[in-house]
Amino acid sequence: MPRLTTPLTDVLGLDVPIVQAPVGSATCPALAATVADAGALGMLAVTWRDEAATRKVITETKRRTEGVFGVNIVADSDAKNVPTETHVEVCLDEGIDIFSFSFGEAAPYMEQIRSRNGIVLQSVGSAEEAKDAVDAGVDILVAQGWEAGGHVQSEVATLPLVPRIVDAVPDTPVIAAGGIADGRGIAAVLTLGAVGAWLGTRFLTTEEAYVHRLYRQRVIDAEETDTVYSTLFDEGWPDVPHRVIENETVAAWKAAEQPLTERPGEGDIVAETDDGAPVRRYEDSLAVPDMGGDVEELPLYAGQSAGLTHEVQPADELVMALAEETFEALERVN
Repeated sequence: MPRLTTPLTDVLGLDVPIVQAPVGSATCPALAATVADAGALGMLAVTWRDEAATRKVITETKRRTEGVFGVNIVADSDAKNVPTETHVEVCLDEGIDIFSFSFGEAAPYMEQIRSRNGIVLQSVGSAEEAKDAVDAGVDILVAQGWEAGGHVQSEVATLPLVPRIVDAVPDTPVIAAGGIADGRGIAAVLTLGAVGAWLGTRFLTTEEAYVHRLYRQRVIDAEETDTVYSTLFDEGWPDVPHRVIENETVAAWKAAEQPLTERPGEGDIVAETDDGAPVRRYEDSLAVPDMGGDVEELPLYAGQSAGLTHEVQPADELVMALAEETFEALERVN
């Protein structure tokens, strides 16, 4: 596998400038560890895990790999199991030194993390947000374009957003996120001035991702035009825009002219967890392997890069393929 050196690989000790996005409940020790073993940055989403569960996934990931991995925390969500500062302390106690913050500012936690020599990333959706984050001392920025899947911070596409932020904060490394699914996309954002690429949708289809097989297949089958950007799935994390693959829930809502209240099937139980807890239509609930029922009616979070995602493969093979594709794309440009 070719070694691609950028300021990101130098700072974090990686072999390739690739980050596996913290795709909510789809992240797990197997995924983060396999990515880390391949020389990329594995990420665990811990926001909605309690303290014990957070310690468990970190311990299990450390057991599986000696590679580099970090955690992501949604800073401003009211639906968290524990306060953000508590989550940070738990992660620090477990030896985590790479923290990514999204949907909120990292500033309140900078001193806490820096006192333990941690590195702080923050997702931003504009040059103004980027400047504020740098002023607060953030080490690395994640510029997320609106093509991204899952919950989306920006209203700007990745192509204009990345150089805008790179120009706004020229001394701070910028990772590009949104719409990237192959080596051509990684090469493209590197030429825009980014130091790495953040991929979520493509990693959803790896063997290790903790997602239901029907969800994984829908991502593989989706075209680039099959995603919808809205705030539809708002029960649990209200009013936050997100991008999902269109399913029958979305189609019925669109056919009803996108009502804000009394939506089609409001309150219907469409699935259940492994312990029998009901999952209702419009819930912000990821379709994970142990769910039963009509899981395809749940939010099928995915970005426009689903159109470039065609197969299931092990995460380490994906990282190697992405690195080779990036190297080849950069050589073609040169």
